[in-house]
Amino acid sequence: MTKTHVKRGDEVVVLSGKEKGKRGKILEILSAKDRAVVEGLMMIKRHMKKTEENPEGQIVEKEGSIHISNLMLASKWDERHAG
Repeated sequence: MTKTHVKRGDEVVVLSGKEKGKRGKILEILSAKDRAVVEGLMMIKRHMKKTEENPEGQIVEKEGSIHISNLMLASKWDERHAG
């Protein structure tokens, strides 16, 4: 397990990629891949199989992961961009 500059529950800002400049709270850290799941960002669609409870099947939207190097704590971001 590697040490990271962010942890679960921190508010972060995305530094690069299609979600650049957006903020969110970290829901999960995937330490093996150096990635984090951020609330409401990098939304992906997953197709769910037909089941007894859900006979039609379903397309579910959920958060994807973002590489940790593309994240910065929101508090540090605010300090740098305050003035």
